[in-house]
Amino acid sequence: MSDKPRPKIGDVKGWFYRTVWEAELAALPRWHAMSLTTVRIGHAVIRSVSGEQLTLRAMSLVYTTLLSLVPLLAISFSVLKGFGVHNQVEPLLLSLLEPLGEKGVEITTEIIGFVENVKVGVLGFIGFALLFYTVVSLMQKIERAFNHTWHIVRERSLGEQFRDYLSVIIIGPALVFAAIGIMASLLNTAVIEMLSGIEPFGFLIKTGVKAAPFVMIVGAFTFIYMFIPNTSVKLRSALIGGLVAGVLWNVNGWVFASFVVNSAQYAAIYSTFATLFLFLIWLYLGWLILLIGASIAFHDQHPEYVTATRRLLRLSNRMQERLALQIAYLIGRDFYHGKTPWSGDGLAQELSAPMDATDIVLSALESGGVLARTQSDPPAFLPARPLDTTRVIDVLRAVRAAGESDYLNPGKLPSERAVDTIMTEIEIASEDVLSSKTLKDLALSDDASCTGSKPTAATLKE
Repeated sequence: MSDKPRPKIGDVKGWFYRTVWEAELAALPRWHAMSLTTVRIGHAVIRSVSGEQLTLRAMSLVYTTLLSLVPLLAISFSVLKGFGVHNQVEPLLLSLLEPLGEKGVEITTEIIGFVENVKVGVLGFIGFALLFYTVVSLMQKIERAFNHTWHIVRERSLGEQFRDYLSVIIIGPALVFAAIGIMASLLNTAVIEMLSGIEPFGFLIKTGVKAAPFVMIVGAFTFIYMFIPNTSVKLRSALIGGLVAGVLWNVNGWVFASFVVNSAQYAAIYSTFATLFLFLIWLYLGWLILLIGASIAFHDQHPEYVTATRRLLRLSNRMQERLALQIAYLIGRDFYHGKTPWSGDGLAQELSAPMDATDIVLSALESGGVLARTQSDPPAFLPARPLDTTRVIDVLRAVRAAGESDYLNPGKLPSERAVDTIMTEIEIASEDVLSSKTLKDLALSDDASCTGSKPTAATLKE
């Protein structure tokens, strides 16, 4: 036996920390840096799963899916019926539920039966509105889950929700089945049949046909990661998340199919509820995979959030005021000089601040009437009022009042004369110093800084 002492858990953790987190990626070879980046992102995603953030949201989406599945399919079925491709709904469900085996066929039959019994044409306005609301609530839940993963505070407006969700619910199914139909038509052409008999074209065509389902799954995941979060997502990051989610989806299907084959004991325990039990597990794993892919896409696009430990962002009052003034200065300066407006991501990069921090301050300044958000994608920020009428004190008051509500604000606290006197003196002192100082003065206070880094069109789209 060796006398060498066994490594302790603490030693292993220390080695892992030194190897993975203390290394300077810029000084390492490309392949080594990419490997460490992958390990870091994987560690961050596992931490999110173990911290119950993703698991709890996946569970909530399972519940919402059960309520919204039939209405969603009913609306899609009605749209597809107009295109004459409604018969493709059942094969698609069968393919999605294939890992459930015979129980998947049973669930598909029940769902299609429910959908066919829903007569969208005779529901009337109120009935259709309730049906549509049920579907929209599912989309809202999905968006909130993705926004939480992407650290996004602001949700889509009601008009944006109506426009975007309607596109997904109505146009999405038609495009999916149109793509399937075009692919089937191409495979049945005389040219393809002729090439199938010639090598290596025959091998390539067979491989392409076998790989087509995986490619479509990856494409669907990538589209979801780019479309659902209320922010601009890079194609590269969405594709990486889609690839990982696609692999996990296929692996999960294989594992789950093996589980179903050996699930006779569950049928004995749950009896007629065994099918529902397996369906719920399948839904949960599907949503969890979707959220894991979203988390990977987020950490790839925002490596500043990939840290060794879990951090909870808390901004001090001083930090909020400092960030607010710097943001107001940058936006006011470039607006005065006719530069490209700043996006939220551009400001975060320029200030080397977490996106969460800039979002908090931007929301406060927007609510306080200091800044206005454009309708572009991604949105940019402009002064809400003329620079010479917006005072610096207004900027500070906007962030100081952020988070106050009718439930809790200074007016709700007990009135103490000594405290009221001090607060009044602070306000008077601030007014005396800053009342005549405007955003225009701030923007023009250091014209030499205008030669520094500026946001570009590329930065705005990040």
